[in-house]
Amino acid sequence: MTRLKIITFVGILIPLCTQAADQIPVIGDERAVTQHIALSELERLAPEQIIAQGKLLFNAKFTALDGAGRPASTSAEIPVKKRVDLTPAMFRTSGPDSNACVGCHNQPGSGGAGEFVVNVFASSGVVNVDFDTLEPQFSNERGTPHLHGSGLVELLAREMSADLQEIRRAAVASARSQQQRISVKLITKGVDFGELSVNPDGFIDIAKIQGVDHDLIIRPFSQKGVFTSLRQFSINAMNAHHGIQSNERWGKQWTNSDDFDEDNFTAEISSGDLTAISLYQATLPTPVQKFAEHPLLQEAAAQGEQLFRQAACNQCHIQTLPLTSLSFAEPGPYNAAGNLRQTDVAAVYRYQIDSQGLDRDQQGNWLVPIFSDLKRHVIADVHKPHFANERLSQRFIAIDEFMSAKLWGVGSTAPYGHRGDVSTLMEVIMHHGGEAQGAREKFEAFSDLQRRKVVEFLKSLQLTQG
Repeated sequence: MTRLKIITFVGILIPLCTQAADQIPVIGDERAVTQHIALSELERLAPEQIIAQGKLLFNAKFTALDGAGRPASTSAEIPVKKRVDLTPAMFRTSGPDSNACVGCHNQPGSGGAGEFVVNVFASSGVVNVDFDTLEPQFSNERGTPHLHGSGLVELLAREMSADLQEIRRAAVASARSQQQRISVKLITKGVDFGELSVNPDGFIDIAKIQGVDHDLIIRPFSQKGVFTSLRQFSINAMNAHHGIQSNERWGKQWTNSDDFDEDNFTAEISSGDLTAISLYQATLPTPVQKFAEHPLLQEAAAQGEQLFRQAACNQCHIQTLPLTSLSFAEPGPYNAAGNLRQTDVAAVYRYQIDSQGLDRDQQGNWLVPIFSDLKRHVIADVHKPHFANERLSQRFIAIDEFMSAKLWGVGSTAPYGHRGDVSTLMEVIMHHGGEAQGAREKFEAFSDLQRRKVVEFLKSLQLTQG
């Protein structure tokens, strides 16, 4: 019977799925991951063992023997071929550009943020993406965000997506039954995503939807809000940054090949592994509020929180969003083709995320201190153009439009901005334009001391080591 055995080697916890407890180790084995978890094994393993495998995968420095590298494949999120040997095996701009997830997500620890030196260059990933220039017409340069609290983020997005789609379903049914045009507001968890109208024949007018894709699925990951789930994020990143390709995306069912990148390695990461690495990220600790030791700074931070609200910064950076359930299903309900979906499995794996002391409202909802509305906003204009410095549209999203940054943890994640090119919180606030103009002008009207108190408050929103 296949069973999971935990061994400790040079301080690293390594879960091994073995056929026998006395398996002989391979001398001189230079693989970072010696065993993989099959999807069928998940229910037989303890959650701690699965998460340990996910942590191993996240922190592993992948080698060529793991299948790292993609000599015949681009960084595209869909399978796209390129000419073999067009670029070196590791390439800073078009990738692969990293040996390990933790190589970039590392401050203050595994799953954290990264400074400017580990910026990535996100392109459209078509056949000729192998560029050796930093010119913005070839790629969008992005900083590395932290992943702490990501399980709660994905759960919030799932519930909000379900709410929005239920509003749409009810509007269609009402328009058809009443045989008249129906208009409804798209509001979930207090966040307004505009409205949609439905004609009596069921035609949906999407012109007034705001800040979310027209399918009404909240995509809470990346600065633009384009990744639906931790699984999708991980599959894309494994290929783009490491050259580790999942059969869920690059397997025979989509490419008619078991080795699409032609590196002579197949099954580079299993679906069970992807569940494990998704759960590891989903269970990273929730950011906390940690005040400075000096009473003067503590008082300043408390006053800064009130000023943060007074300037209406919390209209987009909503302090808490209510979450009904902590049950994390993997795969999630909104994955697109090329990612494992709930219809692809006989049973969905479920894990109960630790509440980590979250407060609850009168209805019993968990209050997630995310400081975001998970909505896209235009945050640049002709007077404040800094945040419109990209040239490639990602998923047809305007270049001046970004998802509201999740400010929990912001005190631990300098530098700031989607490119990581702003060194202070004061600067990043002053760069806000577009829909944020009014809040910025209120902030500008504060005295210098009041502005500094807002900064002191933001500095108190920190990550933990985990």
